[in-house]
Amino acid sequence: MGNWMSFSGKGPDYFLDIIRSSHNGKLKLFIGSAPGVGKTYRMLVEANELAHEGKDVVIGFVESHGRQDTERVIGDLEKVPLKELIYKERKFYELDLEAIVARRPDIVLIDELAHTNIPGSLNKKRYQDIAEILSNGISVYSAVNIQHLESLHENVQQISGIGVRERIPDTFLQLATEVILIDISPETLQKRMIDGKIYSSDKIEQSIKNFFTLNKLAALRELSLREIANNIDDKIVKEMEKSGETGPTWASEKILVCIGYEPTAEALMRRGWRMANRLKAGLYVLHVAGQSPTKKQLDKVEAWERLAMQFDAIFIQKEKDRKIAKIIADVAKEFGITNIILGQSARTRREEILKGSIVNSIMRELDQIDIHIVSTHNLKS
Repeated sequence: MGNWMSFSGKGPDYFLDIIRSSHNGKLKLFIGSAPGVGKTYRMLVEANELAHEGKDVVIGFVESHGRQDTERVIGDLEKVPLKELIYKERKFYELDLEAIVARRPDIVLIDELAHTNIPGSLNKKRYQDIAEILSNGISVYSAVNIQHLESLHENVQQISGIGVRERIPDTFLQLATEVILIDISPETLQKRMIDGKIYSSDKIEQSIKNFFTLNKLAALRELSLREIANNIDDKIVKEMEKSGETGPTWASEKILVCIGYEPTAEALMRRGWRMANRLKAGLYVLHVAGQSPTKKQLDKVEAWERLAMQFDAIFIQKEKDRKIAKIIADVAKEFGITNIILGQSARTRREEILKGSIVNSIMRELDQIDIHIVSTHNLKS
């Protein structure tokens, strides 16, 4: 590949540099609360308007899902041929990153932002492909549903009962130049499903009973509205900071998430990220490692470090050379932590009497600090 650069494994600071550079393309995202709200359709309508105005617009990847309205609105837009890849003796077709960069359009449309590329691709994830295209001075229009945001994983799972495997870092949403929420009522969306405008007829009945209930669609819609509102607030604050205006500041807030080998560790990290995002706070993640960790435990720690990188968090690992409460307190003092997030203790009441409460021990060590105990009953990573 010569000097071709892979963006796999790059952290949020790297993407931040890409978007900030005046030489790079601009990212516009079309966000929806669920499949079928019209994200791709709206993206294509805008693309056709820009093409008629003289902009050089091409399609890098658009998935119509057989929807006639979507296929019709593609119109005369040029398509960059997809790249053929062989994996496990089967043919797959992926976005052709190199062909798009060589073609150098003004704007390229790339649907299904959260997609995971077939092994053998330049990058593992499609959002990494998009970052690379932006760095080459090409603007990108893309579309994604709100349930693919990393920090919303547990929220979406609790609402829909479905775990979303393909996820994107929240920082990618924050770095978009423009975010458009495609919003329709749950009743309208459910009617579109019944009319066969979203899925094929053999999937309609099952979808209505499972994902496309009115209650679930309403909850996902509310989640989308709240998330986009938070994103707009972030942009306003950043613009004020750029212009030197005095705005609200939470720079002194620092959040520490304490995790162990429990299956809820990643869920606690996501909870911490959402709290940090709301407070505009720094995020820290602490893991206290025991002696002689197993291969499985080491793999977990690596996964946590990668997730911490996505959240622009500082990952701290300490050896268990004294009581855990003392380690947590010392780390909080060292980094000036103002909020600590802990999973609900598995200790019984009798154990707490004999061994002491971790929370009480921390509170004896620290003054003027908030401790948040998160129930892990319905929390799953």
